Parts: sequence; C-alpha cells; structure tokens
Amino acid sequence: MPSVLILLLIHSENIREPAAEMLGTMILTLVGTGGNCQAVLSSNTGVSSTPKGDAISLSLGWACGVALGAWVAGNTSGGHVNPVITLCMAVFRDFPWRKVPGYVLGQLIGAWAGAIIVFGNYFHAIDIVEGKKGGRTLTTASLFGTYALDYMPSANCFFDEFIGTFILLLVVFAVTDKRNSSLPGGLVPLVVFFAILAVAVAFGMQTGFAINPARDLGPRIMTAMVGYGHQVFSFRHQYWIWAPLLGSVCGGLTASFLYDVLIYLGPESFVNAPNESVRRHLGRQIKNTSRPSGSNLESVAQGV
Repeated sequence: MPSVLILLLIHSENIREPAAEMLGTMILTLVGTGGNCQAVLSSNTGVSSTPKGDAISLSLGWACGVALGAWVAGNTSGGHVNPVITLCMAVFRDFPWRKVPGYVLGQLIGAWAGAIIVFGNYFHAIDIVEGKKGGRTLTTASLFGTYALDYMPSANCFFDEFIGTFILLLVVFAVTDKRNSSLPGGLVPLVVFFAILAVAVAFGMQTGFAINPARDLGPRIMTAMVGYGHQVFSFRHQYWIWAPLLGSVCGGLTASFLYDVLIYLGPESFVNAPNESVRRHLGRQIKNTSRPSGSNLESVAQGV
C-alpha cells in the first residue's frame, strides 16, 4: 500500500512538473557554468597549457544549456526553466497561479544542483586560479553567479538585464503564439537557443546576462555555502536583487505586455479580454440577425 501511494505521488502533476523544471534547469546550469569554468579556468597556464574556450564558446554554452534544458522538461512542464517565463505565463497566458511556487522552487533547486556539481568537478582548478587551496574570491564566484563590471552604474546594470530578458520573452511569446507561428512545439527550444545566443553575443559582457533569476540565485546560494560567504550577496549593495532579479522580471513583464498589446489576439491574455468579449457579442448579434426567415417560419407553423 505505501508503495502504491508513493507511485501515485510521483506521477502526480504537482510532483512531476516541478521535478521536470528542476531537471531542465539543472541541465541549463550544468552546461552554462561548466562552459564558464572550462573557458575561464583554462586561461590560467597552471590549469591548462592552452585556453579551452572564449567568449563565443561561453555564449554557445549557455544557449545550448537553455535549449537542452527546455527539451528535457518540455513535454512534462512546458520547459520554462526560468521563473520570469513562468511568471509571465501566469500573468498573460492563464498558466495556473497555484503551480507558480512549485515551478520556481524546482527551477531554483535545479540551478543550485547544477552549480554544485560543476563546482565539485572544477574545484581543484579553482584552487589553482585562486592561488591557494580553499581560496574563494569573487574572481571565481563569477563563474557561477553574475557580477557586473566595475565601471557599470547601477541603473545601467538594471537596464542591461532588462534588455536581455525583454528580447528573450518577446521571442518566447512570439514563437508560442499559434496565430503568429506555425513552428511545432518540439522546435521551440531551437528558437530559444538562437534568442539566448543573440542576447549573449550582444549584451553578455557587462553584467553576464543572467536574464533568469534562478540561474543566478541558485549558483549564488551554492557559492555562499562552499566558502565564498556573504560577499556574494553583499556585492554592490545586494546587486543580485536589483539587476538579475528585478531587471529580469521587469524586462520580461514589459515584453509580454507589449506583445499582447501590439500583436496577440488570443483570449487568454487579460489585455485582450475586453476585445474577446466584444467579438463574442458581435458574433451573437450576427447569428441573431441571420435568423429572421427561420423565425417567420416558426410563427407560421405556430399559427397553423
């Protein structure tokens, strides 16, 4: 009996969907932070005689990670692998709000798990780059979380994350709009791959293009746990809140709203709800005005 209950619990959508988001985000973070570590750490001659990556490989790594994560989770949960996508789907696409906490928690745990696996694989190389065993500074913390360059003012950091997430959500909403795209659902992660690659090559330098609060916060929590301490959170007056988190959320919500105002016609969005009710009302009027001949026949029949 207990085994049956366990099986039923595992196969419940309340477990499977957040679990799929967890695995998908774990793959995203494994590939992304793994690519960071290989490219950056290998530039130290104490780690490798020749560099094993560059800016292009970093961009491709994150794009591949997001696409693969979305494919892993896609058929089960929709493959959001990003709390901003989950939030925007709830606000603008009738995604159930009751599922949002489970999705976001799964994404955060997945990002943390992916980061700690990568750290466990590369910590010897990290020690070499840090110059001592157990040395932990923001130099290598940036392999996992995102940290803005020194010259960047706070407003620009926020705007940089805003732009990147704006582009991502605009593409996601466009490619999942059946009236605007005939792309099969299984190919959506491929489009997302190009969106992430575009953001990375155009806006990746200054803030590290988090454009995903889970991808930043999960690894940031991991670094605090393995010896980097509170500096990962106190960096530039809690940078992690107002750039990777708030910048991403605001950019995603703005893109979603503009897409629905300017392009989207579906009734799922609250933006189009008034228009949809008007269309239904007009549809009823058209039906009513097309029935007079039938009504006259009914009257004649009743009179007879």
